[in-house]
Amino acid sequence: MTLQAVLDRIDSDLDASLSRLFELLRVPSISTDPAFADDCQTAADWLVKDLQSLGVTASARPTPGHPMVIGHVGDTGPHLMFYGHYDVQPVDPLELWDRDPFDPEIQDTPGGKVIRGRGTSDDKGQLMTFVEACRAWIAVNGELPCQITFFFEGEEESGSPSLVPFLKENADELKADICLICDTGLFDHDTPAITTMLRGLLGEELTITAADKDLHSGSFGGAARNPIRVLCDIVDGLHDDTGRITVPGFYDDVPEIAPAVMAQWDGLGFDADGFLGSVDLSEPAGEQGRSVLEMIWSRPTCEVNGITGGYSGDGFKTVLPSQATAKISFRLVGQQDPFKIRDAFRAYVRSKLPSDCTVEFIDHGAGGASVMPTDDPAFEKARLALSDEWPKPAAFVGAGGSIPIAGHFQEILGVNSMLIGFGKDDDQLHSPNEKYDLRSFHKGIRSWARVLDALTR
Repeated sequence: MTLQAVLDRIDSDLDASLSRLFELLRVPSISTDPAFADDCQTAADWLVKDLQSLGVTASARPTPGHPMVIGHVGDTGPHLMFYGHYDVQPVDPLELWDRDPFDPEIQDTPGGKVIRGRGTSDDKGQLMTFVEACRAWIAVNGELPCQITFFFEGEEESGSPSLVPFLKENADELKADICLICDTGLFDHDTPAITTMLRGLLGEELTITAADKDLHSGSFGGAARNPIRVLCDIVDGLHDDTGRITVPGFYDDVPEIAPAVMAQWDGLGFDADGFLGSVDLSEPAGEQGRSVLEMIWSRPTCEVNGITGGYSGDGFKTVLPSQATAKISFRLVGQQDPFKIRDAFRAYVRSKLPSDCTVEFIDHGAGGASVMPTDDPAFEKARLALSDEWPKPAAFVGAGGSIPIAGHFQEILGVNSMLIGFGKDDDQLHSPNEKYDLRSFHKGIRSWARVLDALTR
């Protein structure tokens, strides 16, 4: 049968697809609150039953937390793994919702019809786009065109404490040729995207101590070392006048973007002025000579996230503090080694430390970036398949934040991921009145059908 027959089936079955999605959305599977543990189990069991109805061998696997749903189907062709999560964020503050968060409905909005309810975009609606694509494919062809492993997590919204141990314990079972992750979004309303670069993250806290107690600034000011001044000097020196980070060796293993990918980015029509203007800013403040998209997708950063010292209460206190503290994060790209950068950062701080001062560091986590091989023909096949469904061509894009799951799949399973999602910036993830565009749900199902066809031809 042809791909068109599958697409036609998706269109004709949309109401039934929505009915199934609504069943799942009604389950309040809030993973971070123990009071909803039974609901998380209910959601896992619902997915197992739904997968089994498609002929998938599926089960809910116990963990110290909430179950992992694992399903397998097919024994020929490429082996794909699809990952999504069935748990959702808490709904507080409940009074800001326009309706019961777990009583979903389709609403008319100025931007079109939307599915309103907790989990619609993050991630039940996205997860079900793939399941529904598989359902249509099976209905038309009797079977799927390849091997598929379904992997649905129940703790993504609570830090995934069981994920890494589960991956390590089940690595042989979960290995595949490539993983598909549907927990991202469109670039804009008409432009689909495959996220191929995820920045890593390094968090450091440093506390500089001078005198052994807070001092009276009238008695000791000028003679005693002020750790706030020392800290400010260190922080100021982390960037040069062009916005580059001065930590020795920091730019080792930072790649330049391939010309073909840069051409895609240039063609996206990104509104840098509007991006900054939306938060009442007007000028880029990062590395000179880099576009805003480069800065947020493909360049490393060093940012001061918090700084404290001395008296900060009401009124005024003429104190010369004993200590000053800063919290600093680094977003990492390419092959940057977070542990190498941590060592270099700490060495930089110590090199700037004057006499009569000591420094203590607290580690707030470290993880490298994830970079997907866009020269793998599968990525271009998927990009072209998405382009056939949406009004504008799909692009390989970066992500300013960090999505640890893709890195875990690379490190533990040796599997690269395509991050393909259909959410939008205004979906109000984690907030009251979360929504998922009906168009995103419908075209998301059609998109996955096209991607399955492209990856198995």
